[in-house]
Amino acid sequence: MQQKLLSLRHVGKTFSANIEALRDMSLTVAEGDFLSLLGPSGCGKSTALRLIAGLSDPTTGQIAWHGDQTDHSIGFVFQEPTLMPWATVERNVWLPFRLTGKSFSSVQDTIRESLALVGLENFAESYPRELSGGMKMRVSIARALATNPRIILMDEPFAALDEINRFRLNNDLLKLREKLGCTIIFVTHSVFESVFLSNRIAVMAARPGRVIRELEIGAPYPRDERFRTSADYVAHCRTTSEALQESMDGHD
Repeated sequence: MQQKLLSLRHVGKTFSANIEALRDMSLTVAEGDFLSLLGPSGCGKSTALRLIAGLSDPTTGQIAWHGDQTDHSIGFVFQEPTLMPWATVERNVWLPFRLTGKSFSSVQDTIRESLALVGLENFAESYPRELSGGMKMRVSIARALATNPRIILMDEPFAALDEINRFRLNNDLLKLREKLGCTIIFVTHSVFESVFLSNRIAVMAARPGRVIRELEIGAPYPRDERFRTSADYVAHCRTTSEALQESMDGHD
């Protein structure tokens, strides 16, 4: 049985001007989960991710960590790669280490290993302007992986990519997860992407956001193109699409 990693307990978040982004959101994440937060634009998916990351505090409710209470290490992959244009690829990946006072030379081997995981070991000394959109996102993923975090949060990281690159990075992300055994919370508004990647999907209602349904995607890993064209995949997509439509219609 999977161990609990963290729980959101009746979490609410209200911004200035009484904008209520989340209300009474409850969710449990287990070690090793690939959990997608799926919902319409503006339903608070990204807000929930930022609360988990500690970038913002909930207005009500609680976020509780389980197990090792000293390890809240998090890797965050934003929708845009957010790379420093003046720094090389390896210096960009160094950033989280730099923020904790570690010298570049002391972690260079770790940085190179992280770049190798995403297939960019030969681009360590390149600059962001020399990379494609997909490669920039790989750098961002390498930076999130480099510190070996307990959990990786991904906020629609592939939304701006063309379909070919998006499929390729979906495939690569699952290979990384299999290799590292990491826990991932992935924000998306794509039914197809959420079903392909996840073992669990939390469907969120329109604002104020909250989880109205949880779906298990029982298809085994590893998953590849055969799964994308299987009857099982189509059936899961249909069920997930129906749940998303219910959330958009305002049904609880």
